[in-house]
Amino acid sequence: MASRKKNQDPGKTSAQARPGVKPQNTDLAAIRSSIDRIDARIQALLSERARFAQQVGISKSATGKAVDFYRPEREAQVLRKVIDRNRGPLRNEELARLFREIMSACLAQQEPLKVAFLGPEGTFSEAAVYKQFGSSVRALPLPGIDEVFREVERGDADFGVVPVENSSEGTVNHTLDLFVNSPLKICGEVELRIHHNLMGKMKRIDAVKRVCAHPQSLAQCRGWLDEHLAEAERIAVSSNAEGARRARDERGTAAIAGRSAAEIYGLDLLATQIEDRPDNTTRFLVVGPKLFNASGADKTTLLLSATDTAGAGTLFRLLEPLAEHRVNMTRIESRPSRRKKWDYVFFIDVEGHMSEPAVAAALDALASRASLFKILGSYPRAVL
Repeated sequence: MASRKKNQDPGKTSAQARPGVKPQNTDLAAIRSSIDRIDARIQALLSERARFAQQVGISKSATGKAVDFYRPEREAQVLRKVIDRNRGPLRNEELARLFREIMSACLAQQEPLKVAFLGPEGTFSEAAVYKQFGSSVRALPLPGIDEVFREVERGDADFGVVPVENSSEGTVNHTLDLFVNSPLKICGEVELRIHHNLMGKMKRIDAVKRVCAHPQSLAQCRGWLDEHLAEAERIAVSSNAEGARRARDERGTAAIAGRSAAEIYGLDLLATQIEDRPDNTTRFLVVGPKLFNASGADKTTLLLSATDTAGAGTLFRLLEPLAEHRVNMTRIESRPSRRKKWDYVFFIDVEGHMSEPAVAAALDALASRASLFKILGSYPRAVL
């Protein structure tokens, strides 16, 4: 007995020896204490950053309004530096989201930005607003894309966020058409990974009689619907949130929408990630009243039309200056001009900012060859 007592672990306390009493983990306590100290340092640094951001606002704006000193190119530069510095363990997306929220909160100290979007609440457009501007903004849901444009044109919203294309279903033509006569400029772009979910009040998928969603969402889930709900009626509505509202109120109706819509409208998720393509992504444009400076990684969007007298090779001659000045064109779309029948305008995306020498020279040459030439925007490329 004496030898057994002698060999007993000298580090074991009487509390550890008693049954039912958990031993104190001194290592865990020390780690938590370190985390508390780090949290205090982070908070102090955030307050210091907010004070400097406040000074920037005061120096740039007599009115104190956030829109007067919001700089998308500066925010894009900050986020790119965050990603370049990242060595883990947090993912780039997580760090970018955290820093976006920090910038959003700092900017909103005097007055939050007002950002209009295609509503109602619970749409992917709303998610794009918060991805681009952070949650310290006043998001304004509107029933149509044209109303988003009008709200910004009137100055009742500082910016607007509108969908322009989907990676599998193509262009949102209504958005492009509004640029023909609108004075608004493109100030930024947002790429949002789209996950579609089937939701409703029923408990089983075989109780679904009809599916309501935006036409683009129905198209992006066509294959899944054909396989699992071939007999259900498909009803196109103005937005996925409208579909969720109907699913809440109508027996036998389900909706396709993002997870936030299920929370807002009190619906159960019947199936998740039902989009046909795993890389399903929608691109949104940020529209506002003016152009901004270069960020170092930018796009420029143009609206062009060829001269009436041009014959064969019209489009080649119109776009030739881009090749001559080695400016890369990444996208082109044609739309009816609505000036006369069979007359078209072209929407073109090129790499670079309009202030860069090669891009500026190419744009000058393009302007001399086009009957219609309009710079819709020169803006930072989507960071993530």
